[in-house]
Amino acid sequence: MYFKLGRKPFGIKVKDRFQNDEVNAVLSYLAESEIIDKKAIKTLLDKAYCIDTYRPCYATLVPKVIRGKYRIYLHLTIEGKAKPKYDKFNHPRHRFGKGIIGADIGTQTVAYTSDTEVGLKNLSERGNRIQKSERLERIYYRAMDRSRRATNRQNYNVDGTIKKGKKTWNYSNHYKRLRAKHTELCRINAVNRQFAINEDANHLRSLGDTFVTEPKNAGKLMKRAKETTVNRKGKCNKKKRFGKSIKNRCPSKFQTTVEWKFKVSGGRYIEVPSNYRASQYDHTVDDYIKKKLSERMYHLADGTLVQRDWYSSFLLYCYNCRTKEIDKNKCITEFHTCYDKEKALIEWIKANNIKILNSGIKIA
Repeated sequence: MYFKLGRKPFGIKVKDRFQNDEVNAVLSYLAESEIIDKKAIKTLLDKAYCIDTYRPCYATLVPKVIRGKYRIYLHLTIEGKAKPKYDKFNHPRHRFGKGIIGADIGTQTVAYTSDTEVGLKNLSERGNRIQKSERLERIYYRAMDRSRRATNRQNYNVDGTIKKGKKTWNYSNHYKRLRAKHTELCRINAVNRQFAINEDANHLRSLGDTFVTEPKNAGKLMKRAKETTVNRKGKCNKKKRFGKSIKNRCPSKFQTTVEWKFKVSGGRYIEVPSNYRASQYDHTVDDYIKKKLSERMYHLADGTLVQRDWYSSFLLYCYNCRTKEIDKNKCITEFHTCYDKEKALIEWIKANNIKILNSGIKIA
């Protein structure tokens, strides 16, 4: 497929079967556009159903800087659902499961419970390399700040704060090299986060077709606290909250991607009401017991030790779609089976020395 911008022609590199199927669908529409349009209109009027025409709607030019080079990509918006993907053995790459999935999405981790599997993992992570890259981002940023302060002393007060008013900034060649490295590293980390989010969302879709979770609250947790509080030592507590965690782990983007994946593939996405309180309910005594945010591992009323995020996902798994409340009978009948899976999961995490952020699971 070739395009022309002004006098300069350019085309699309077809690298795999999915891209080849998409390009062939667009070319088929362009070859018989009037016939396909009439068929789509007739189907909509007769059956109230929209067919996939693969009509090119509009094109968007997207500029990007990759490895220091300025590149321009053409994003082609096509009418209809995407073609299914297949592996090299001609099997569907993504399978759609049946059943209910309860998921507790935190600022850095996601815990889930389904009919066949329980899980607890870090968000937006493909291997352990991402944590090193995030640390390198901070190192570059601090080095840039030191260089900027050294070459612009006139713009800072004695205490290190920036002066008010209009300022002129001078950037050294060392600063520009650091900025280029920092920008490229941020781009790579963002791409890896997007890949990790898509992989996790596809895996969750393979476990079931009904996804139950709590409403999004990342935007509220990202903001600084408004009230000034004092600790027991008489010092003011910091007002920062979860901004850095949300920036690195993207929980809201993950939740949005999961919602889209389930809805577009014929599944259901359910957000429980605010009075559900999955993090406080104890099914052994049928009561709500408030816990501190720092309690990641705690004992139920009968003495059973559970991981907080996983237990919240289990209670979301026991959601009653009719009453929109916790199904207490399902909690009692399914708990021991799911709890055995949770214990095996924690042992596997410890045996493989996997660091799950803010989980309370201690590894050697």
